[in-house]
Amino acid sequence: MRSFILIFSLLFSTALFSTASTAADSGNANIKAIRSHAASLLRNHRIDAVRPSPIPGLFEVQSGRSIFYSNADGSYFVLGGHIIDTITKKDLTRARQEELNRVAWSVLPLDKAIISGDRHSKLKLAVFTDPECPYCRKFEKTLAKVRGVKVYSFLYPLSFHKHAKRWATAIWCSKNRQKTMIDVMLNDANPAAGTCNTPIAGIAALGKKLGISGTPTLISGDGRISAGGKSAAELKAWLQEQ
Repeated sequence: MRSFILIFSLLFSTALFSTASTAADSGNANIKAIRSHAASLLRNHRIDAVRPSPIPGLFEVQSGRSIFYSNADGSYFVLGGHIIDTITKKDLTRARQEELNRVAWSVLPLDKAIISGDRHSKLKLAVFTDPECPYCRKFEKTLAKVRGVKVYSFLYPLSFHKHAKRWATAIWCSKNRQKTMIDVMLNDANPAAGTCNTPIAGIAALGKKLGISGTPTLISGDGRISAGGKSAAELKAWLQEQ
């Protein structure tokens, strides 16, 4: 049997919750009790589903886009923990979160994106990016190394970045959007503000609806969402999972 490890954060503060009830046998989960204790612990969070995790005796509690873990009768909870498959080194909790967060590719306004990469590839990637975001700039360098992926970049300037909206406007209003975006993000260009109608407000509204709060945020061709950048190898492997 594959081995697994739990990475516990917040274990002894908000992460651990116990009751006076006796632990049930791991093979006979008391789903009703798990739901009851979860509702008490998580308070305003709805409990959407309870299902077995990959670890015997541990159960996944889904609340919206969040995942928690419980023992078989809800007497102990783990908050902020991830299950890692030590054989494949895969974060199984993150994979489940991506599955829960999946969105329909059809909701993305592709005509409002800056297209780059291999325009004929079947592997597709959407990126919500901020031209002033240092993590986005690092990921843009990664994208330059990736082959066989069609990339749709959506300008998503964050409010706390001083120049982000001005630069995003300048990028969209330029004659060559991809080149201008690269000049800004990789070559530290500082273009003057553009003067044209942009889709930035509409993209911001869509990002809020999808729960995107940081950049870069990646969406695979099959609708999985992943927050943060990846290495070239990780990105290609992630996209090929679809």
